[in-house]
Order: sequence, then structure tokens, then C-alpha cells
Amino acid sequence: MRPYAVLLLSSVAAFAQSPGGAEMVLQDGRVLYQHADGVVDLKPGAPITPQTNFRLASVTKQFTAMAIMLLVHDGRLRYDERLTDVFPDFPTFGDGIRIRNLLNHTSGLQDYEDLMDQQHWNPARQIQDAEVLQLLERTTSTKFPPGTRFEYSNSGYVVLGLVVAKTAGKPFGEFLRDRIFAPLGMSNTIAFEKGKNQVVNRAYGYTMEGDRWRETDQSSTSATLGDGGVYSSLTDLAEWYRALDVNTLLSAAEMAPALTPADLPPGSVKIEGLTVGYGFGWVIDMLDGYRRYWHHGETVGFRANVERFPEKRLTVVVLQNRTEPDPIVEAAALAEKYLR
Repeated sequence: MRPYAVLLLSSVAAFAQSPGGAEMVLQDGRVLYQHADGVVDLKPGAPITPQTNFRLASVTKQFTAMAIMLLVHDGRLRYDERLTDVFPDFPTFGDGIRIRNLLNHTSGLQDYEDLMDQQHWNPARQIQDAEVLQLLERTTSTKFPPGTRFEYSNSGYVVLGLVVAKTAGKPFGEFLRDRIFAPLGMSNTIAFEKGKNQVVNRAYGYTMEGDRWRETDQSSTSATLGDGGVYSSLTDLAEWYRALDVNTLLSAAEMAPALTPADLPPGSVKIEGLTVGYGFGWVIDMLDGYRRYWHHGETVGFRANVERFPEKRLTVVVLQNRTEPDPIVEAAALAEKYLR
């Protein structure tokens, strides 16, 4: 076993006074394994528990995608709807961008982080979703014709969060609460907006610099929502993955587009060095002969990874409030143990 697996899978106290993590294995809705280690914050030093809420970073994208899919279910949105249908003031190159392109990272939108003036934005003055849209509206073209290539796009998922808000007529976080979190009993999961709501049982993010941990909880891009703004815990995420297993929110037929790779040339989609497919908020590939739906989350001070194996009804969740080690490796190692 790798050193991190030894630390988390045993009860040693190596992380007792350090940032750490929490991990869980579910099968058929039952928790087979759950462990937490480390502290939520180096100041008070409260221990991490299954109820600790971590920033999910890009694991948020599966909730954003579900919000869009629920609006399609409601008949209020279509996957082939144009970006300019939702935002008529968007430049005309948006005519070629469909909602589906935003969901599967084939829109070609410019990366908003590349458009930001780093002297203007900082952890104290964070860019907001509406300001991301404004930056994109100042661009003159996409990177490539929409639908022809895959390029992972945080811009696309920020825009999707705005699409949800515009179509639903309520803030993105409220829609998630009303249509996903509250119905599933995810009582402490939120899309965090500083000054508007509060993360209970919150973990703060840390980065090792030299031989010391430094708090790196927020960055200039930490306030955007649809691409990475959700906080959740093992306890709440267990409810989410149980619901996905039994199609609580959408039927299997309605979920199928999310779990179908974008129609692109074989081998052209690569994430974390792996050749994969991408649906709506889910990476799709195989592990040990089993179909795998997964997603990684990475932001300043946090790492996360979730893996689902539908044939086994097996789900693995790894959440960290530290930037190392690699949760993708940890989640895969846990999965392999339970796939045997």
C-alpha cells in the first residue's frame, strides 16, 4: 500500500494535528467503509468527521449538470438550445454554442482565468459569476468550432450555473437546495456564497510549503459557483449517490445523456493523463474491466475524487483539505480493493 493509504486505512494518529481527509465506500446504498483523519483547521484543531464539509471543487459539476437536466425534465430548457437563446446580449459567436456543448466541454469558450487581470482579482476581491460572463462577452470568438473538440472548461460550467439561475428565475444555490439538496436530505450541503450563507462543520484548505502548512482556503476564483462552489460531507454525499443509484431525481432514460461520452474522435479526450470519455459532469472510462464514472476536484487547499461503478453499484469518495497526496490514486486503490 502507498503511505497515504496506510495512514487513512489504519487508525494511526499521523494526521491528528494536520489537515487530512475523509473517505467512504458505498455499495447498494450501504456504507462499507468510512474513515476520517486530521483536523478541519489548524487554529481550533477540531477533528475531521464524516459530517465535515469540504469544498468539492470540480466535483460540483455533477450537481450543476443535474440542475440543467432537471430544467430539461421540466420542459424549461433544451440541450440543443443556443447560448444566445438564454443570453441574447452574448456575442453572435454564441449562436453556435449549445447547452450540450457547455455540459460536455466542447463549447470552445475562452478560459475565464486566462482573461482575468490578476492585479485586479485576489482572495479578498474574488471574481463573481456575472463578472465571468462579462469577461466572456468581451471575447470575439471561441477557441475552436463548438462541438468539434474537447477542452475542459470551467467557463462553461460557470455559464451553466448562470443558465440555471436565469431559466429557473432564482439563484443557482437556491435551485440546488430546492430541487436536489433538500429533497435528498442533504441538509448541510450548499453552494457557498460569502456573506449570504455559511458552511457548517467547515474544513479549511491548506498547502504544505517547506515544512509548514499554510492556509490556502480561498483564491481569486473561489466565489464562482457552477464550476466548483459546492461544499459537502461524506454523510450528505452518501444520500446523493444513493439517489443516483436508484434514479430518484431523474429516470434512467433521462440520466443516460449524462453518462454517454461526447461524440468525438476516439482517443481525443484526455483528463489527468488518461484517455477517457466525458458526459455531463462525469468522466467515463474503465477500471479493472468495470465501467467507471468519476470526477476529480482540485482547487487551492482542497482535493477530491469520486468514482462510481454501476455494475457493482459501488461508489468511492475521497475528500481532502490538503493539496497532497493524490485523491485519484487513493480512490482508485480503494475501488480496486472492493472490486475484487
